[in-house]
Amino acid sequence: MNAEQQKATNAKKALLLLFAVNLLNFFDRQLPGVLGEPIRKEFNLDDAQLGLIGTAFTLMYAAVGLPIGRLADTWIRTRLVAAGLTVWSALTAVSGMVHSYPGLVAARLGVGIGEATCSPACQSLIGDLFPSEKRSRALGAFMLGLPFGLCLSYLTGAWLGAEYGWRTCFVLAAVPGFIVALLILKLPEPPRGAADAPAVSQPAKKATSWEGYKHVMRIRTLWWIVISGALHNFNVYAINAFQTPFLQRYHALDLRSAALVSALVVGLVGAIGLLAGGWASDRLSRRRSDGRLLLAAGTMMASVPCVFLALAQPPGSIVSFMIPMALGTTLSFVYYATVYAAIQDVVEPRLRGSAVAIYFFAMYVMGASMGTYLTGRLSVSLAKRAMTEAGAPAMTEAFRAVGLHDAMYVIPALAFVCAVVLFAASRTVGADMVAKRT
Repeated sequence: MNAEQQKATNAKKALLLLFAVNLLNFFDRQLPGVLGEPIRKEFNLDDAQLGLIGTAFTLMYAAVGLPIGRLADTWIRTRLVAAGLTVWSALTAVSGMVHSYPGLVAARLGVGIGEATCSPACQSLIGDLFPSEKRSRALGAFMLGLPFGLCLSYLTGAWLGAEYGWRTCFVLAAVPGFIVALLILKLPEPPRGAADAPAVSQPAKKATSWEGYKHVMRIRTLWWIVISGALHNFNVYAINAFQTPFLQRYHALDLRSAALVSALVVGLVGAIGLLAGGWASDRLSRRRSDGRLLLAAGTMMASVPCVFLALAQPPGSIVSFMIPMALGTTLSFVYYATVYAAIQDVVEPRLRGSAVAIYFFAMYVMGASMGTYLTGRLSVSLAKRAMTEAGAPAMTEAFRAVGLHDAMYVIPALAFVCAVVLFAASRTVGADMVAKRT
């Protein structure tokens, strides 16, 4: 085996471990959504309070993400990932030990601190392990941790929750994190810019100070990508927080059945979108500079009628819900393999951690945190409207089901706007790629 083959083999091994980190990232993150109904009933919460658990997590994630992004550009990234994984695993276990709603929110704040290390450091590492023409596929493989993590969380969380209670799920979820953290420490740190052309792999003064953020924020394409991230992640976190409760209330499924449906239509099929999207993105990017973002815009637009049709199904129509929802999820997951690679295309290697941190800060503050809380608030408001229109004297689970169902129509509406924003990004990416190389 020659040096190049050995380098490629080592890169694949590193990618496998980084995939495991990302899988645990989304596995632990999704548990409150899987177990939302038993948590809500134990602490006597409404949907706004239930959504606030996710909002607290995402706001903390965003707050610490910017300094951690700079740290990813200046410190040893493998150590940063291992430290973050250890912290969020420990606080996931604590989440299962608390006995009050404020205690659960506080524990999830700690999980947010740990998980903020994952994306900036891991994506920066991948950018230095794989050249541009293979980067979409590598990032697509890394992002497989999202659907597989969600799927595993839905399946194991529901089974353990039904058998042993929701607290046991959180405690046991911490164990694999400690193991993977030790393995990450054994990974060698790749040189920054090693996989890029020599012209863009030279040291940049901007990368050594907070001036790096100012430089990154001058990239027009990144602004469009940031807006798209806020819109897309509003939807993603609304779905993750409320789809299982929606299936339990509106379609009258038990916890295990609702989680199984979610695992299939939100988790597992997403892998198809990531793999196919990564393959198509790399091929299109070789033909035209705007290929990745045009693909992202087209697939996001195609997902809109699919999700709308799924939500329009009457109560009990599970198969009719699953088919269009699964297709919509598959199409929307192309976003990750295309847009994440587009960030790498327009940002120089020594500022990629900063760029990803800015992107994640905006998408979590403006998108993900609002997705859980505002969808919950809208659900409460629409449930009260349904109760008033029925002339009922008190809130019931039937009105809560109607409120949550109607609130989720915000998802296809925002997906349409997201597609338009991604098309706008495709109009500026060519010039920004040229600017990066000069």
